[in-house]
Amino acid sequence: MGCTVIIFYEDRNFMGRHYECMSDCADMHSYMSRCHSCRVESGCFMVYDHPNYMGNQYFFRRGEYADCMSMMGWSGSIRSCRMIPMYRGSYRMRIYERENFGGHMHECMDDCDSFMDRYHMSDCMSCHVMDGHWLMYEHPHYRGRMMYMRPGEYRSFREMGYGGTRFMSMRRIMDSWY
Repeated sequence: MGCTVIIFYEDRNFMGRHYECMSDCADMHSYMSRCHSCRVESGCFMVYDHPNYMGNQYFFRRGEYADCMSMMGWSGSIRSCRMIPMYRGSYRMRIYERENFGGHMHECMDDCDSFMDRYHMSDCMSCHVMDGHWLMYEHPHYRGRMMYMRPGEYRSFREMGYGGTRFMSMRRIMDSWY
């Protein structure tokens, strides 16, 4: 496997100035004033509509994205990106009903298309990712706003800027996606 590469373009349809990125970039503004399309040559990335990996997130894997803003429903531009490292190993996450690891807890090792259907859990407000890289989704069946979760403790989704967002499904970022 070669380098992980994403190429950002200022305008739609891969037009205008471009910036080739092979790692995390906390602020794209220093390389280009706006970004409206991109090509993922290899690897997987999360892109964000604010600098410093903040704001709305969207997952990109290998492919072409000729009009990112329309596709994602954003009115602004891509402002930062994070490379998702390839991971081969076990997946394990604990999801909690309340903040600070409170309430009911469920340990997950595979994708879950509905927390409500599988765990009878109407809310997930914190989690602990022990192994693997995951995407959490606002709605069942992997739809809506998403959040990238890498190994670590996430004590409060509200304090992370997701107040009012209820995460209802999740899936593993698999090496086959690369």
